[in-house]
Amino acid sequence: MIGRLSGTLLEKAPPQVLLDVQGVGYELEAPMSTIFALPAEGQAVVLHTHMVVREDAQLLYGFASREERTMFRELLRITGIGAKMALAVLSTMSTSELFSVIEAGDDDRLTRVPGIGKKTAQRVLLEMRGRLSRFEQLGPAGSSASGGAASQDRAEAQDALQALGYSAAEARKLVGKVDASVSGAQDVIRLALQAAAR
Repeated sequence: MIGRLSGTLLEKAPPQVLLDVQGVGYELEAPMSTIFALPAEGQAVVLHTHMVVREDAQLLYGFASREERTMFRELLRITGIGAKMALAVLSTMSTSELFSVIEAGDDDRLTRVPGIGKKTAQRVLLEMRGRLSRFEQLGPAGSSASGGAASQDRAEAQDALQALGYSAAEARKLVGKVDASVSGAQDVIRLALQAAAR
């Protein structure tokens, strides 16, 4: 998997960008929020990426922040939401706006996204509401630098635990057992696994 690329921005042709990484040109699709945040062509850039391997294609998606990538991945887990629709959502609103929309249950705001009807909007709200705690750092409460970093560490720890086979609920519970003063995703994971072994 390619999780991050650092290189020189060669082209911006929304929704695609071309990034030169030590002589290799990577084509990525990105939401408009990321494209607007990119520097001028010829400048250095770092993008967090999500790779999709299909029978007929290998697709790479780029994001200006981990938060955007996290929200993109959460959207992909919803039935009926593909990569293009997830990009459309993130092109229409920021991650914190989407967090607020989900928290408020504002399906009208979601139906303004091209391709999302009332039923799809309600499904997004229903499925995402149950997972809000996984990306609390994206909401307004996670805006402070230290609080956001701590929330990010915990979100990364939950992702890692899920990759190890724990369910989302189990991962959340294990991370919740780790003292709030613990910082660093690796330390949170280590202590959560110790808690699981007890």
